[in-house]
Amino acid sequence: MNTMHTDGTVSIRVNGEHRRVAAGLSIAQLAEELGLVPEKVAVERNLEIVPRSTLAQVMIEDGDELEIVHFVGGG
Repeated sequence: MNTMHTDGTVSIRVNGEHRRVAAGLSIAQLAEELGLVPEKVAVERNLEIVPRSTLAQVMIEDGDELEIVHFVGGG
């Protein structure tokens, strides 16, 4: 796939919601844009778990479907 819109964005789904984000973002950068701490999230990309240690290296591509779960402390 790996197509980019003319405005430099890609279309993805995050937790079932359509989003357009800047092309060239890593999953860690996307998490930060969403106000999440990459070290405290679990990510599934296109039905495959992405190891947390690789979130900064895995680039988002057009058409990706991501499920992002963040861990909340407390109790």
